[in-house]
Amino acid sequence: MVKDGKQHLASLKDKREIFLDGELVKNHTTHSAFKESVKSIASLYDFQANPKHQELMTFKSPTTGANVNRAWQLPKNLADLITRRRALEAWSELSCGFLGRSPDHVASALSGMYMGMDVFRQSDERGANALTDYFHYARDNDLYLTYVIINPQADKSKAAGDQAQNLIASIVDEDAYGITIHGAKMLGTGCTLANEVFISCIQPLRPGEENLAFSAAIPLATKGVKMLSRKSYELSSVSTFDNPLSSRFDENDAVLYFDQVKIPWDRVFIHKNVQMISSQWHATPAHVYQNYQCQIRFTVKMRFLLGVARRIAETNGIIDFPPVVEILGQMAAEVSMVEGLVEAMEVSGSQRGEYFIPNPTRLYAANVLTQQLYPKFLQSIRELSGGGLIMVPSSVNDFSNAEMANLISQTQTSPVTNSTGRVKLFKLAWDAIGSEFGSRHLQYEMFYSGSNMVSRGHSYRNYNWQRSLDIVDQFMAGYGLPEKKKNKILEPVID
Repeated sequence: MVKDGKQHLASLKDKREIFLDGELVKNHTTHSAFKESVKSIASLYDFQANPKHQELMTFKSPTTGANVNRAWQLPKNLADLITRRRALEAWSELSCGFLGRSPDHVASALSGMYMGMDVFRQSDERGANALTDYFHYARDNDLYLTYVIINPQADKSKAAGDQAQNLIASIVDEDAYGITIHGAKMLGTGCTLANEVFISCIQPLRPGEENLAFSAAIPLATKGVKMLSRKSYELSSVSTFDNPLSSRFDENDAVLYFDQVKIPWDRVFIHKNVQMISSQWHATPAHVYQNYQCQIRFTVKMRFLLGVARRIAETNGIIDFPPVVEILGQMAAEVSMVEGLVEAMEVSGSQRGEYFIPNPTRLYAANVLTQQLYPKFLQSIRELSGGGLIMVPSSVNDFSNAEMANLISQTQTSPVTNSTGRVKLFKLAWDAIGSEFGSRHLQYEMFYSGSNMVSRGHSYRNYNWQRSLDIVDQFMAGYGLPEKKKNKILEPVID
């Protein structure tokens, strides 16, 4: 039986500890700060369970024969990779790309680690076996995983091991049962929506910081796990009409504090190994696969925003203005560039043993360019919108007042739609790019794959520099200093 929304909702009723606005949330699945976003995640599973979509969205687990989401599929060739991408695209379209940590994200990272199991086995057989078993468990139960892999920002001039005691989640004890961790991790995006959390570190660690160097996975309702939620944009939204995105797709972010949390050995994949903390991401396909998923989602989001930009131009009656055509043409080229990079990652991918891996050079080029592109893209939408983003009614309730509705119909006009259609469009645009929710997404797209410096570093390390250098060297070998001219000796003339 394919996992559906009802099953996912039931799995979240686990008494996890979420703190919001000074209170412990008793049941987040019904709380007004989270319930609509929870429903949105459930709708993803309902979509995959629909018989019309099961072939697109699912494949048979090799161990159980049951259908699970294609995010868990391990592509063996280009055709498999494209089939998997189409499933991820379809899921992302349900949120217009605004669910950045949807269930397929960490599933992609874990799948990449599994493809690089040889790296884990070279390091620690026990950890490799634990990861193998956990991957099968997560896949066969179609779990929604999130992760916390960043250390809290404190004194960034200090190394992780030099931070205040109890700040960063670290191993404080271990016994025959497993390890005990204490301290915090961020950025727990989707912790109100997911089943389990993968805990690790993607930032480099140094010798002497072994207590910080672990990877493990636990249910979010594990004793001692405390989620400190940021402000809920869903709770702040007025209505679906006024806030069509933030009212339904606020996946929330949280600091996770682990208060003497015990983790059994069969859930510990890396244990006090500084080198493996980095290798799990970069010596396996994990980092490539998780960011490949991000670029698929980002492509869907950019298509959506491009459609919003075009609709705004049509609604404002400026679609045929040459400067507007120029702006939209530039935006269309930028979206096409991202689409082309995703396709390039696929067609120039390569085998890693039995698995097919997207091209990392193209992937990291996309990461660098899209970090720069997103704020530029939003600025273009602002330029096309002008005051239209601001001069909208206060809320949907204005339409229920006859006098106000009449004034709205007179002041919110357009050559292509009625007043309701115009207001609806600009409310959507504002929620996407100007609201607190929209601003969070700007920050997210600029930094989800690391700072610009980090992304450029990945691009630098994965580019084939020798090919470029060979062209330079070959060309330069074809010329040199001009040869010195020999002085001609003149013979004396004898008459």
